[in-house]
Amino acid sequence: MKFTLSWLKSHLETEASVDYILYALTDLGLEVEGVENPAEKLRDFTIGYVKSAEKHPDADKLKVCQVETKDGPTQIICGAPNAREGITVVIASPGTYVPGIDTTIGVGKIRGVESFGMMCSEREMELSDEHDGIIELPSGEVGESFTDWLAANDPSKVDPVIEIAITPNRPDALGVRGVARDLAARGLGVMKDRSVDPVPAAFKSAISVAIDEDTLDGCPVFCGRVIRGVKNGPSPQWLQDLLKAIGLRPISFLVDVTNYFTYDLNRPLHVFDMAKVSGNLRIHRAKGGETLVALDDKEYTLQKGQMVISDDNGPESIAGVMGGLETGCTEDTVDVFVESAYWDPIQIAYTGRALKINSDARYRFERGVDPAFTPEGLEHAVRMIVDHAGGEASEVIQAGEVPDTSRAYKLDTDRVVSLVGMEIPADEQRATLTALGFELDGDMASVPSWRPDVMGEADLVEEVARVASLTKLEGKPLSRVNVGVPKPILTVGQRRASIARRTAAALGYNECVTYSFIDNDAATLFGGGDDATMLENPISSEMSHMRPALLAGLLQAAARNQARGFADMALFEVGDAFHGGEPGEQQTLVTGLLIGRTGPKDVHGESRAVDVYDAKADAEAVLSAIGAPSKVQIMRGVDDWWHPGRSGKICLGPKKVLGVFGEIHPKILREMDVKGPAVGFTLYPAEIPQPKNRTTNKGALHATDLQAVERDFAFVVDADMEAATLVNAAAGADKALIENVRVFDEFIGGSLGEGKKSLAITVRLQPTEKTLKDEDIAAVAEKIVEKVRKATGGELRG
Repeated sequence: MKFTLSWLKSHLETEASVDYILYALTDLGLEVEGVENPAEKLRDFTIGYVKSAEKHPDADKLKVCQVETKDGPTQIICGAPNAREGITVVIASPGTYVPGIDTTIGVGKIRGVESFGMMCSEREMELSDEHDGIIELPSGEVGESFTDWLAANDPSKVDPVIEIAITPNRPDALGVRGVARDLAARGLGVMKDRSVDPVPAAFKSAISVAIDEDTLDGCPVFCGRVIRGVKNGPSPQWLQDLLKAIGLRPISFLVDVTNYFTYDLNRPLHVFDMAKVSGNLRIHRAKGGETLVALDDKEYTLQKGQMVISDDNGPESIAGVMGGLETGCTEDTVDVFVESAYWDPIQIAYTGRALKINSDARYRFERGVDPAFTPEGLEHAVRMIVDHAGGEASEVIQAGEVPDTSRAYKLDTDRVVSLVGMEIPADEQRATLTALGFELDGDMASVPSWRPDVMGEADLVEEVARVASLTKLEGKPLSRVNVGVPKPILTVGQRRASIARRTAAALGYNECVTYSFIDNDAATLFGGGDDATMLENPISSEMSHMRPALLAGLLQAAARNQARGFADMALFEVGDAFHGGEPGEQQTLVTGLLIGRTGPKDVHGESRAVDVYDAKADAEAVLSAIGAPSKVQIMRGVDDWWHPGRSGKICLGPKKVLGVFGEIHPKILREMDVKGPAVGFTLYPAEIPQPKNRTTNKGALHATDLQAVERDFAFVVDADMEAATLVNAAAGADKALIENVRVFDEFIGGSLGEGKKSLAITVRLQPTEKTLKDEDIAAVAEKIVEKVRKATGGELRG
């Protein structure tokens, strides 16, 4: 959004400096992106007077001029055809930078004659494209600053151009009056009355306007007036200067008027040449396929449902986006129809994006112009056209009604402190809202129609704080109601998930975040794929079901990595898996996946294929970190996607499963297109018992200086006997003395006979009160043998 300082002052009576205005704009939320101040680049130029001008002795087209300057009489060589005695000129003394020629003036010698400066043309000073001769001023004092002379005699030449960034929630600031309103509320000046007296109706319009029933939601109101006897032509110089300053090219007065009010009052308008309009106007939705050549000379094909303005010949304007070339105004235009309408922002945005048209009208309508200003904006334009181009206006033609945007919210002056932390007097808050256009009735504030962004009580507080300046906000320490360290807010599950992530990463795993949706085939492989977890509107066919396990997404990620040449990987994910479609039918899991080898080929290290014990070790490490008991059982009975003989469940009992580990079933690897070996684990953090001790301190270390003793036993048991049964029996022989039991050998065949095997275990005895004697050790050994015999039916191997 660009505007000049004089343009702003046409709405705001202010004595504030440019710098203060720039600061206030940014502080109010209208961030200044740039300022073009012509006075800055012209500040070194001064006024001089040519006392004499004689022909250069060695050049016919050059003159040697004696010029009175701020530094006294100076000799300047000039080649301008109008350089002569007795004129007042603009001087660039040595050391002055001339922007039009990108040169810093110095002392030079031209054809043997010295020159001490330069007399400038308008183009050399970037005031215009005029370069046929040097500037001749009608008046001026020698040595006077040229910028001061311009400010007094031609202020448009030194009018600063300000560019601000407009956030999507402030469409009212897309008009200069909206910007002035904010500055007035801040206290930088007083708003000027810019109301106009409507042009009296001189005749009844021969043209009518209708809005189709199915289009009223996109165009609730459409206004217009016919003006006869207009004399179109170049705009007044002041209007051309304003448009040029903000980068717009003056075209003709009728077109320039619409551009002016687009920026001045945020009211986009359109003018039809009545001689080119056939019949009446109709606002309707396109059937699709209609074509229209717009004012940018491009042909557009309309899509079904887009809003258009048509006459009897067909579409003549893309509603709210761009007018048609066929009915556009030219220098020969005499009778016009001036249109002012309100268009739905969302529908205008869809149309503009679909047709790839960027226009000032679309930019404003899709952000939301003031609907209540629609009829009044028409009167502003009609008044300007009649006053400057003549003619007489018809009665107002209106279709539809101005939409009702009235709403009011309670103003709680105490909420500024609680929401913003600023103490602003209640009277000042009310004065601020009044200055911004809000109407106050008791403690209710009615929102002006040009502020669609104000949608609640908190927005009122924001407006008050914004105008008061958030730079006044002072940091204050929070009040301590309850002195001390606040209670932790993370749940046990959240803490366990965080610890699991850190632990898995420390073990060398890379975290993955996969979609919660997978395809039906993959879901079926892992026990899902039923209707309960099927999505009603999936993103794609490959994301049709909620995942029943995290392993599916990790295997898919592994397959993609292998396809790109990465054979060895360690991946993990912490997330939810779903066994139903209702709230609560999900479970947080920690899943890890190891594929390939344990390391690269290296003469200094070991590289082997990953196996089930790698997965078991990592699973136990993660479980230990998140608080699982150290004494667990490894049991059979895993799901079908695990290898039946190389996997196990980590349990606290038959029904309390903390996790699963093992090799991935070869059938699963084939279906997921993954090359093995592949092992993994899945942990269930929610199954871990809640810690009984709520403190974060670890218990005291219980150490002993007594020597531990290890004894080996070998038992002959049935071939189908599980080692865990034997280990548990041995460990229960003396729980106080036996520290741990582990299997170190299994033997089948030989003299044992059919259906038998030998399991060898090591039992570690750790005394705590006295050193063990041989008879103590023998007594424990007898208990171990007896316990194992009763539990397994096995006998001590001879």
